[in-house]
Amino acid sequence: MTMRCRKTGNKTILDGEILLPESKRNQRRWRVAYTAIHFTRLLGSLSKKALESQTKLLRSLSYVAIDVRDDTPRENLVSLMNVDQRALADMVKGKNLESLKQLGGVAQVATAILQTDVKNGAKEAGVAHRRDVFGANKFKKPPVKSFLSFVVEAFKDMTIIILLVCAIMSLGFGIKQHGLKEGWYDGGSIIVAIVLVVAVSAVSNSKQSKQFEKLSDERNNINVQVVRDGRHRHISIFDVVVGDVVSLKIGDQIPADGMFLNGYSLKVDESSMSGESDHVEVNGNDHPFLLSGTKVTDGFGFMLVTSVGMNTAWGEMMSSICHDLDEQTPLQARLNKLTSSIGKVGLTVAVLVLAVLMIRYFTGNTRDDNGRKEYVGSQTKVSDVLDSVVGIIAAAVTIVVVAIPEGLPLAVTLTLAYSMKRMMKDNAMVRKLSACETMGSATTICTDKTGTLTLNQMKVTEFWLGKETFGDNALTEIESEVYQLLQEGVAVNTTGTINKSHATSVPEITGSPTEKAILSWAQMDLGMNINETREKLEIIHVETFSSEKKRSGVLMRKNNEKVIHTHWKGAAEMILAMCSDYYDRNGALKSLNEEEKVQLGAIIHSMASKSLRCIAFAHKTVAEDNGQASEKLQESGLALLGLVGLKDPCRPGVRTAVESCKSAGVNVKMITGDNVHTARAIAIECGILNPEQDMQNGAVVEGVQFRNYSPEERMARIDNILVMARSSPFDKLLMVQCLKEKGHVVAVTGDGTNDAPALKEADIGLSMGIQGTEVAKESSDIVILDDNFSSVVTVLRWGRCVYNSIQKFIQFQLTVNVAALAINFVAAISSGKVPLTAVQLLWVNLIMDTLGALALATEQPTSDLMEKTPVGRSEPLITKIMWRNLLAQALYQVAILLTLQFKGKAMFGVDEKIKNTLVFNTFVLCQVFNEFNARKLEKKNIFKGIHKNKLFLAIIGITIILQVIMVELLKKFAGTERLNWEQWGACIGIAVLSWPIGCLVKCIPVSSKQLIDPKNTATNQLSFSFTQPR
Repeated sequence: MTMRCRKTGNKTILDGEILLPESKRNQRRWRVAYTAIHFTRLLGSLSKKALESQTKLLRSLSYVAIDVRDDTPRENLVSLMNVDQRALADMVKGKNLESLKQLGGVAQVATAILQTDVKNGAKEAGVAHRRDVFGANKFKKPPVKSFLSFVVEAFKDMTIIILLVCAIMSLGFGIKQHGLKEGWYDGGSIIVAIVLVVAVSAVSNSKQSKQFEKLSDERNNINVQVVRDGRHRHISIFDVVVGDVVSLKIGDQIPADGMFLNGYSLKVDESSMSGESDHVEVNGNDHPFLLSGTKVTDGFGFMLVTSVGMNTAWGEMMSSICHDLDEQTPLQARLNKLTSSIGKVGLTVAVLVLAVLMIRYFTGNTRDDNGRKEYVGSQTKVSDVLDSVVGIIAAAVTIVVVAIPEGLPLAVTLTLAYSMKRMMKDNAMVRKLSACETMGSATTICTDKTGTLTLNQMKVTEFWLGKETFGDNALTEIESEVYQLLQEGVAVNTTGTINKSHATSVPEITGSPTEKAILSWAQMDLGMNINETREKLEIIHVETFSSEKKRSGVLMRKNNEKVIHTHWKGAAEMILAMCSDYYDRNGALKSLNEEEKVQLGAIIHSMASKSLRCIAFAHKTVAEDNGQASEKLQESGLALLGLVGLKDPCRPGVRTAVESCKSAGVNVKMITGDNVHTARAIAIECGILNPEQDMQNGAVVEGVQFRNYSPEERMARIDNILVMARSSPFDKLLMVQCLKEKGHVVAVTGDGTNDAPALKEADIGLSMGIQGTEVAKESSDIVILDDNFSSVVTVLRWGRCVYNSIQKFIQFQLTVNVAALAINFVAAISSGKVPLTAVQLLWVNLIMDTLGALALATEQPTSDLMEKTPVGRSEPLITKIMWRNLLAQALYQVAILLTLQFKGKAMFGVDEKIKNTLVFNTFVLCQVFNEFNARKLEKKNIFKGIHKNKLFLAIIGITIILQVIMVELLKKFAGTERLNWEQWGACIGIAVLSWPIGCLVKCIPVSSKQLIDPKNTATNQLSFSFTQPR
């Protein structure tokens, strides 16, 4: 069956009766002709292959017969090609029920139009053809920024523009005065230096942009569960095709446009599409339409995919949105302010230098290399005056270039990009850049239990019927009536599925770990036939599991029967509270009095103390009310069917990870939905609790107890609470809010849809990559891909590494800034000349900004990082330790370089040019050796672990080689003179002294008090809190 558009009045409806639209009849003729030609060629090709392989042919006098087989099952491909995709897409996007009725409903669209079996899904063999016909489930991306755009951005910097103008003027004057052969050196050298700085900056930014783009693609790659060939399988959202049957549960993102096939209590949040916050109930009657990009908030079900990619409503919207991958983190914003502040200081110094040099020049106090006055009034040529003025302006502008630490934001970008890449390898995908830096100052981690601290590989290890336990022979000992009720309860009250392709094959079970464990126990240990039981039952209403109620229920009846049964499953003590009877070992129904409730409670307690998750099953028979089945599930007067205990072992290494957090001064709090005894047992096993800690000393609380505290009592107890059991998502959110109010930097793990508020409220939201819903992932900052607590600790270590790397670079860069400004300012005021030329200063700028950032930003985390206490919110970014280190190095550099500037000629017996080269060379080498000092802010051994950072050693080596080339070979370009071995030795010796000086300075004790009051707004530019509440 095919379909086309037919207009009736002003409405467009779909007509399923006419075989083909008028516009497609000619297309069909061409396709038939194409198919005939294609088959003829295929036949010829196959016969040729058969002859080449010497296949035995059936021969007769008149013909040759070739056996042509295609073992791949083929769908009605021509029929799919004739589907009017636009009309189908418009029907779903417009939610046109009238058109759907014209087609015969969702099931008819699935089977007759899209050739899909509503139960078994599409055929795997036809997926490729479906993708060819209907397109892939991918969106068009906005064009990627070209490398040229990064170059243009780098050239937009005002200081670069001024320098470029000065360079062009200098080039013009130089060529006019000295000719092309000799006159291009000064201006040309500055232009080459500018181009080099811009190129390095553009390459770096382009590379980071591509990396962030790649991570963005990874972030959008969502896992989807589909049914194909009757089997449930997980695929990428990008592999979903039209005709797929997709399984939906709470927290899933709708992967494409489609229609509801079957399910229960399915509600969808369409706020991303419509802006309406109310959740929409989806059903097969009056609202079967599902739009891609929306989220499932309740229930479960199956949908038929009708449109993918750019044909969906989400695709149309996303194609018009340009994603900004250049997210600016809070730290980058604060560093930009720091850069601006230092830039103002540099600009002031540059203006002073400009004024002093101009005054000295025009008053005749400036002399050339031969000792003659450069300006002698009207005797000096205008071109010479302009040339000198341009040179002075270029020097002043270059001072600004060196003074502005534009490498700080670059260092943050490089550090974040490097850490993001490495964290991906360590099973952590960063969704928001700011989380990398904020994680470094985390003081508290609130973690889930299941799947994070444990393996999430549950197995039923105990089964209790009444007050007696059953071992491996439960199948033969359970009374038949109880067995049947238990089988029905397990079969219908679950979101899991069992697929068994052959009678002898091992069944494939899908669902949550709890559901999988119970289904596996029922199928394997008790011999229950779950799928066959489901076929015999009619489900009337479903109440899906929720974190608040911690139970799920089903209202059902057997086919052709009127008696209605209620089945509940959930947390054992909560189900027990709903029961008034219980079944004993012999199948007898006994009344459940208070004494027996206490005995059963003790059984649950004993199971929980062995780290078992306790699940109870209960049942009640309800008569029809006047022939109508009520959709309200009974919540009292139930009969307890049985108790199961599920064991979920702790992850290997989780105890070590918790100890690592404790030694790093980070508190670990476990928040779980399990009961108090299970939670405490697991917490002790993981090392979060000591055996003597329990509810009496306030280390363990229940969610209801925590939320009923007064605000004052809650704030007083919050630091002592280590385990919160039977918690709801609201309790988790409340705990996060209290911790933040008390000044903690909070990281929270979560996997459920209801965890979204806590994940958003926390300073760092960590969602789970395997068990986490798409809603949880979207609300989080970092996705832990393996759901492992050890990976959370790895993220913490990387966060501290990011923070530490940025501090290293700030210390290194500010040392250069202070030294360069002081040397140029003092020399200009006293002698009227700056010792470092524009080209030399640009070279220094390149070393410290780009190469320095790259060298110091790529340090890997060390064990030392986890031995420090967290920095929290209050510690300034530039600490007193950093001030001590950078001021000591800057004072040494200023002192030694000014000595060379004023006494160098006499000390070395050289002329002015060689003396200036000595100053330049010593200055650069001091920065190179000071890079080693910057590796360790507090440790005296600056070489520890240096062999592991090959990039650092490579950059140091490249810098030294380039410096030698600058001094020895590029004399005219860099304005240098060649140095002999003694002079090189002196430069290296002076620079090497920065190592022992750095070691001695680190012996000076520094108190914990802040040098800068963070509350003082006048000086707060240098004293940042590292994290901000979001």
